[in-house]
Amino acid sequence: MPELPEVEVVRAGLEPAVSGAVILGVEVFEPRSLKRHDQLLGAFDALLTGRRMLGAGRRGKFLWLPLSAIQGDESPLALVAHLGMSGQVLLREPGYEESGLLRIRLHVEHPEHGELWVNFVDQRIFGSMAVDRLVPADDGREAGWFGPGLAHDVGDVEAAVDDALAPLTPALLAEWRSGVPSQVAHIARDPLDPAFDDDAFLAALSKRRTGIKRALLDQTLVSGIGNIYADESLWAARVHYEHPTDRLPRARARVLLAEVRLVLEKALAEGGTSFDAQYVNVNGASGYFSHSLNAYGQQGKPCPRCGTPIVREQFMNRGSHLCPRCQRRPRAPRTAA
Repeated sequence: MPELPEVEVVRAGLEPAVSGAVILGVEVFEPRSLKRHDQLLGAFDALLTGRRMLGAGRRGKFLWLPLSAIQGDESPLALVAHLGMSGQVLLREPGYEESGLLRIRLHVEHPEHGELWVNFVDQRIFGSMAVDRLVPADDGREAGWFGPGLAHDVGDVEAAVDDALAPLTPALLAEWRSGVPSQVAHIARDPLDPAFDDDAFLAALSKRRTGIKRALLDQTLVSGIGNIYADESLWAARVHYEHPTDRLPRARARVLLAEVRLVLEKALAEGGTSFDAQYVNVNGASGYFSHSLNAYGQQGKPCPRCGTPIVREQFMNRGSHLCPRCQRRPRAPRTAA
């Protein structure tokens, strides 16, 4: 399943191609790919056609493209994409014959790049697209991770729009940047988000009574960390996946958070992790962080630190990969006599 680095690679690839582009038309080939779209808001294609995309944002594994208003008093809207297990958002030249299972196509026109197709391909139909209202972030800061496309400076945006659109005021731009899709509002910020609060996260972590890996996978506590990067971060910090969160010393929790960031940043620099053709960037290219994995999927191979064979243990409905020597199972707390 795509995790934060893979989704950020897609966001970064989309951002220059969609910022300022007008949606000319929409084709929906698989209605099940609209399962998260609220029809009470309006028909998916009608809500998108004629609007201009203002940039590309992300929180955890969710992507969204803020949309220009058609009526001046309209609540801010965004096109939201979740890749699920096998979703792909691909930029194509018009007329391109898609080899994958095409579910949705956007026909867009960019002021510099001309006409493009934005194809949503999804083999297993766990992913989705939807139009959703933007609601204010609960902490009043920018709602997620944005590139330069959704500009701070109104002049930057005006350069990408035509005279048919009313000028975007600084206040409206601020509203778009501070808004998060309503279906994403419950998702916590991720460790690469500039507004992520380390101390608040560590305090919340210490109050949980669960294993540390379960906490890292809890998207209401911290987002963007899936099974691969949880295993890699825990290995790097020498922490067993069952270590109780309320017994993890604050200093060690800080080390783990630092390792999470390092792992995510390295994976992002290497284009994400690709084990098969299901994860690709917007141009169809695979990431190569799989060559840098130390624990995940490495069962039977020697630990890069100590040489002990990496093991895979059953965890929830998946597996956990660890070094039994570097990541010792925590001892049960002593009980009073």
